[in-house]
Amino acid sequence: MAVALIADAHLGGPGGDGRELVRQLEELATLDSCERVVFMGDLFHVWVADRRFETAEVALVLPAIRELKQRGKHVSYVEGNRDFFLSGSIYEDAFDEVGTEIRFEVDGCRYLAVHGDGLNDRDSRYLFWRWLSKSSPAKIMCRLLPASLGKTFMNGTESRLAKTNFKHKSCIPEEAIRGYARRRLNQGNDRLLLGHFHEPHTWSVEGGEVRILDAWFRSQQPDWLPANPGFGVESEGVLLGEESEIELGATS
Repeated sequence: MAVALIADAHLGGPGGDGRELVRQLEELATLDSCERVVFMGDLFHVWVADRRFETAEVALVLPAIRELKQRGKHVSYVEGNRDFFLSGSIYEDAFDEVGTEIRFEVDGCRYLAVHGDGLNDRDSRYLFWRWLSKSSPAKIMCRLLPASLGKTFMNGTESRLAKTNFKHKSCIPEEAIRGYARRRLNQGNDRLLLGHFHEPHTWSVEGGEVRILDAWFRSQQPDWLPANPGFGVESEGVLLGEESEIELGATS
C-alpha cells in the first residue's frame, strides 16, 4: 500500500487558491492503493488554527481532508513553521494525528517525518522567534486580541521568522541535516523525511537515508512511498542524488 506525501503547499501564497489540491485530495480519497496521507507542514502560507483567522483556502481544503479520513485513509499532519496552534484546535479532528514529528512504517521500513525548520541549531535567532511565536503567551495573546489586530500580530511574527531564517534557508544546510539525521536514525528509524527546504534532495547517511521532499507549490503533485501507485502522473516523485548545496528562493 502507498503513502502520499504533501509538503509545503503554501496555499494562499505561491501555492495558489487550493482548488488544484482539492481536486487531488478528492482523487486520493477514491484511490484504494493509497492507505495514508501525510501533510509535511506549511499547507497554508500562514495557518492560525482559530476560526476568527480562517482563510478562504482553509475553508475550501479542510472538507476535502476530512473526506480522506472518512474514506478510511490515515491522515497525519506534521506541523511546520507557518502552522500555529493546530494541536487542540477546531481543525485537529480532520487528522488522525498532529505533531511536530510523525512515525510510520511502509513495507517494514521505519520512517520519521519532521518539517525541518528547527533542526539547524546554529540558527539561534530563528529558533528564538520560532519558540516565541508558538508559545503559550503568543497563543493567549492571539486569542484575546481583536481579529484584525491578531492577524497583524501573526503576520508580523511570520515575517520575522522568514527574515531570520533566510540566511540558513538560502542554501540547504547539508552538514546540519546530516548530523540531525544521524542522531534521529540512531533512535530506531530507517529513513528521515523533511520538508521546508522546497527542493528535493536525498542523502545516504550512517544508519539510513534522509530525503527532502519537493514543495507541492513547485511540483503541484504529491510525493509517494514507496512509489506512485498510478495517481495522476506517469512516474514517482523525483529524487535528486547529487550531494551539493542547492540555491533556493526566499519563501520559507
